[in-house]
Amino acid sequence: MNKKITIVGAGNVGTTTAQLIAEKNLADVVLIDVLEGIPQGKALDIQQACPLWHSSARVTGTNNYADTANSDIVVITAGLARKPGMSRDDLLHANAKIIKHVAENIARTSPESIVIMVTNPMDAMTQLVQQTVNFPYGRVIGMGGILDSARMRTFIAMESGVSPDDVQAVVLGGHGDLMVPLPRLTTVKGKCITEILPESVIEKIIERTRHGGAEIVKLLKTGSAYYAPAASVVEMIEAISGLKNEPLSCSVYLNGEYGVKGVYSGVPVRLSSKGAEEIIELELTEDERQAFIKSAEAVRELVRKIGD
Repeated sequence: MNKKITIVGAGNVGTTTAQLIAEKNLADVVLIDVLEGIPQGKALDIQQACPLWHSSARVTGTNNYADTANSDIVVITAGLARKPGMSRDDLLHANAKIIKHVAENIARTSPESIVIMVTNPMDAMTQLVQQTVNFPYGRVIGMGGILDSARMRTFIAMESGVSPDDVQAVVLGGHGDLMVPLPRLTTVKGKCITEILPESVIEKIIERTRHGGAEIVKLLKTGSAYYAPAASVVEMIEAISGLKNEPLSCSVYLNGEYGVKGVYSGVPVRLSSKGAEEIIELELTEDERQAFIKSAEAVRELVRKIGD
């Protein structure tokens, strides 16, 4: 019997995630949205592509959480997308109300699920979900770090003329402007980028990574990124399903790791069928550690604002 994955939100991120899951035949997919007809129509379209992908996945659309019951994994993409000029933080209160309602339904219908959070501001929303569903911390995980690392790898590849597959990038901290890219631990074909690229170019890459989402929002004008976020979610699902084993940068609850306690932030973790099974602590310089703590404290402040 196939695993069951629910995608909450049939917008661009949710639908693309559903498509990739079905195309890779990873699980049966339930696409749920408040808009009648939208998840049903998009799910049917994806289902009709499955024969062409040689996929046996069943894809259904619904407006009723009863149809999502007993999901193994729930991916939350619901909420408002950023518009030009908006920061992730601007979305805080609008999306908090939506996400709390979603989390209450997940707790009721899929109490054994692993939850992957995508909605921005992602780290704070992940913490809100965990507080609402009251699942073990390891079963509520945010996506951002994988996406940030992928963006950094892309920009390094563009600057150095290599394949992104030859680049390994490390990005810690919250999924926002205070994220902490670590060039010291980032490599091209095994060589540190500080040996390959000038400092000025590395700084440009770091800034572009930090504002990677905003750059896309500015170009699209009426939407935000969805191909790379969806691919990042699927990377997590493959690791949870045991198909991949390498550490991934995800937003998880820290309980003293990296000198931070009581808040979600992006760090390397190993995922399994239990969720976030192991947090990997990297040796940071003092400057890196302080930047990470600053990023985590910014998330803590957002969590506080949600509670106001």
